This record gives sequence, structure tokens and C-alpha cells, in this order.
Amino acid sequence: MSMTQASWSPLAWSLPPDARSPNALLDVASARAIDQAAIAAGTPEIDLMERAGAATVAAIRARWQPVSTLVLAGPGNNGGDGYVVARLLVEAGWQVRIAGACARERLSGAARIAADRWQGAMRAIDPDILDGAELVVDALFGTGLRRPLDGALRATVEALNARPVPVVAVDIASGIDSDTGAILGAAVKANLTVTFFRRKPGHFLLPGRLNAGDIVVSTLDVSDAVYAAIPASLFANTPDLWIADFPWPTQDSHKYTRGHAILLGGTAMTGAARLAAHAAQRIGAGLVTIAADPSVVQLYAAWRADLLVTALPSGDSFRDLLADRRLNAVLLGPGSGSDARLEAAIAAALDAEVGLVLDADCFRILAERANGLLERLNGHVVMTPHEGEFARLFGKPAPRLPAALKAAREICATLVLKGSDTIIAGADGKAVINTGAPPDLATAGSGDVLAGLIVGLVANRLHPMLAATIACWVHGEAASLFGPGLLAGDLADLVPRVLAVLRAR
Repeated sequence: MSMTQASWSPLAWSLPPDARSPNALLDVASARAIDQAAIAAGTPEIDLMERAGAATVAAIRARWQPVSTLVLAGPGNNGGDGYVVARLLVEAGWQVRIAGACARERLSGAARIAADRWQGAMRAIDPDILDGAELVVDALFGTGLRRPLDGALRATVEALNARPVPVVAVDIASGIDSDTGAILGAAVKANLTVTFFRRKPGHFLLPGRLNAGDIVVSTLDVSDAVYAAIPASLFANTPDLWIADFPWPTQDSHKYTRGHAILLGGTAMTGAARLAAHAAQRIGAGLVTIAADPSVVQLYAAWRADLLVTALPSGDSFRDLLADRRLNAVLLGPGSGSDARLEAAIAAALDAEVGLVLDADCFRILAERANGLLERLNGHVVMTPHEGEFARLFGKPAPRLPAALKAAREICATLVLKGSDTIIAGADGKAVINTGAPPDLATAGSGDVLAGLIVGLVANRLHPMLAATIACWVHGEAASLFGPGLLAGDLADLVPRVLAVLRAR
């Protein structure tokens, strides 16, 4: 590589390797593995069930006074948890009824033991059983459900959802696919979910997230050694996951150590590049340049005195710019226009081996595939499609999580599948679910701001997955600070407030 060619290499970073991280989300297989490992380490299954029931009762009693309570108990271990909940509530002086999905004699293992410890009557499940209930505990199905609810169970769930009675779900609301968040026929709408070991993907992926209510986690007193033996590949996005790696400036920092990001500005939708550029500045890029056609250079230059602007007189001009090694991060797509100039810029950025963020108009060009650009993507790249753009490239993302992971592996890059449950997927099979973004972000230009935040962090040489994960959280937090009436132009100026809180942690 010549000394005049741009070069970029990210700082080392990786997600936690195992389930000891409280941010880890457990798929069905991982939750089952922890359960089995805890049993193998010497904790009887019935003891784990008793602890799960006790944790659920503690959460209930912390929120409600004794009321007439109905427990809906399923045919497996989730139902066994429900029998423990019912017995412990009765012991605490509550009035409790149980409706079971099957006869006690058909239960097995720990669930049968728990049911035998329940001394009260048990009725069959049907919608009429809801009459008189002031609180309902949903212990029908846990994380292993794979088939749609039907018959009396579905009718009862639908009747329950039509009533104003509060509901507590044990582990996950029944009817939710724990791994994808999909609704299997019908699903309980809970006010509170008490889950075990760690939270589950279905607590955060739509539409399941809408049915979870508040989430309380109980580790069931399982030892760290058990969690350490369970690999983790999916995480909830909170600062605990990345705050130690945030690129705060130091006493010896200067504008070039903080990176120089360059954006390709369009001639028609000039606001998109400006929104992105301002966000890149606010998150910490040392310098930001908009490169644009000479006809609009003065428009960009007149906007802000702290923004650099340069003209692109020909199709090869962007490649020439990237010969400057100090230009280490590129954002292409926001308002760029899907023409030959953008296609040439994508190719130039890939050749230059800079950190690269691809958004918006880029996806029309990548979808052509005949140009071979999609196959050239690599670990330096972050792609940020919304669902429609993703479908253009990879097909409809249903369910979203496996679709995002599959696409990230195919392109060997970081993929940010935007939405109310944004997924940041890496080529290594790991992913982060953004959990706190408010619906106020559903406004034109908010995606341009997110792309700008990502490229500003990439300019600081952050690993692309880390840059995308931090940017998604900051983006959502800034929107939450503003609240109703948010416009995309408000977001970047709220970033300093978000960063001040982070630095004070």
C-alpha cells in the first residue's frame, strides 16, 4: 500500500463471550442449557422451579395488595412454576384459583411435583374461568412454544386481553416466540413479566415487546460458573455493554486523532447530508467534510462555519480525495442520489479501505448486483437499511433477527436493520438489539442522523459493530430527551446532553 493511499484499521473490540453479562439475551437453546447445567451442578429441577415461583411472587407482592388471583397453568414446566406461585400466594394470605391446561396426572417431572404440592382445586381452562379475577398469572407456556395457540387456550387468551385485569407473565407472555418475538396465533398482553436467568429476544423484538410490560429478571441464584459455560451471541443495547470503550478525547487528542469523516452530498436533497454531517461532528469526529457537485458547494459552505466543504468536479474526484490518509471514514447515501457518481464513490471507498457507512441511496445501487459491489463489502463496512431497503437487497426480513444475521454473514459486514426494534448484526453471528428508541424517531431525516453518528464514531477508529451499537443507543436517548414533536434536526444538538450523562457515569 502506498503512503498516499487512505488506510483505516479499527481498534480491537468484541462483545462479551458468555452469559455472565447481564446484557446477554438467551434464546431457547441457551436458556435450556443453563437450566440443565444448573441441575448437573447439583441444584434439583424442583428447587429451580421453587425459586422461579418465589421470584414471581416477590414481584407480584411488591406491586399489588392481596386480590382475587387466577393462575393459568400450562402442561409443562412453565405450568409447574404457576403451581408454585399459587401455593406461595395462598401461604401469604391471598385468594387464589388455578385453571390447568391438562389434568394433574398428565404432568411429569418437577411440574408434577409442584402440582402435587398444590392442595387446592383445579379447573379446566376456558374463557369463563376469568370471571371474578382481579389479577391473572400467565404460566401457560414459557420460552419453548413453537406452535400457534388454538382451541380453548386461544379463546381464553383472547378473552383475557379484552379485559382490564392486570396480568403477570411467567418467563415470557404465552403465545410469543421467545427467539423471534413473533405472535403464535394469539398472545397474552402482560403488565409485568418475571423472567429467569437472563432476558429473552422475544422481550425486545416486535411484536412480542408490546406484550411484555415491565420486565423483572431473577437469576435463580445460579452460580457464575454456570453462566460462564453458556456462550452468548445476542445482547440488549445499554451503555454497560460499551461504555468502557467510548472514545472520549484525552489531553493529547487533536482533530486528526479524532478522525476525519467525509460525506458525499447530493444536489437535490441537501438536507440529508447536512443532518448527517452535524451528527458526525457532535458525536466526536475531529473534522467533517461534505464533498459535492460544484453547483451546490456554496449552499453547503454557507450552512456552518465549522464544516469543511469541497467540490467534486468529475466522477473520479472522490477517489482522488481518498488518497489523503487523514480521510479515514466515509458516509455515502444520505441525499446522494443513486447515480453513477455514487456508484463510483462506493467503489472508491472500498478500494481505499477506509471505514465505510452505506445508507439510503446506496441500496438502490447495491441492489443492481451486476456491478459486483455487494460482493465486495467487508468488515470495514456498516450498512443501515430500513425494512424496505433490506427487502430490496435480501428479501423480506421475516423474522427480522435471523434475516439480519444471515445477511450480515453473507456480506461479511455489520448490518443495522432499522426499526422500532433496531438490530445491529455482525458477520460473526452476534447481534445487539436496540431496546430504548422511542416512536418519536418516526420522522423524516432521523435515519440520516443515525448514519452520521455511526460515521463519526467510525472516524474515531471504533470497530464498526461498536460504532453502530453506540450510535443507535445515543440516537434513541437523544430522541427520548426531546420527546413529542421531535424533528430530525433536533437530534444532533441533544447529543452533548446524552454524552454529558454518559461521562458522569
